[in-house]
Amino acid sequence: MEDETAQTLEDAHSKFNKGNYQEAEQLYTKFITSCLQSRECEAFGLATAFNNRGQIKYFRVDFHDALEDYTSAIQADSQFAVPFYNRGLIRYRLGFFDDAKSDFQQALRLNPDFKDAQVSLQQTLLDQQQKINRGY
Repeated sequence: MEDETAQTLEDAHSKFNKGNYQEAEQLYTKFITSCLQSRECEAFGLATAFNNRGQIKYFRVDFHDALEDYTSAIQADSQFAVPFYNRGLIRYRLGFFDDAKSDFQQALRLNPDFKDAQVSLQQTLLDQQQKINRGY
C-alpha cells in the first residue's frame, strides 16, 4: 500500500510537470485521500500534494478551493513556505492585503531568500498604502 501511495504521488507530480492538470488533480486527490485514511504519509509529501492541487485550482481561477488546499498544505506542514506564498497571492488578488501580508511574511520567516515572496510583500504594502490614500 505504501509503495502504491508513493507511486501515485510520483505520477501526480509527473502529470503536473507536463501540464496534464486534470489527471494530476485526480492523482493528487487519490494520494491525499489515501494519506488521510492511512495516516502514514510524511507531512511534506501531503503538503506538496495539497499545494500542487491548489495550484491547479488557482490556474482555473477557482480561488476558494485553492485557498482551502493551500490552508490544508500549511496544516500538514507548517514549515513549508510555498503554500503560505501561494495563499498570499490569492488573498492579494482578492484585496485582502492584511492577510496577504501575513502570509508573505510567514513565507519569508521560513525562507528569507524567497525572492517572489519578497517582491509580493513589497507590492502588497504599496497597494495597501495606495488603497488607504484613496480613502477605501
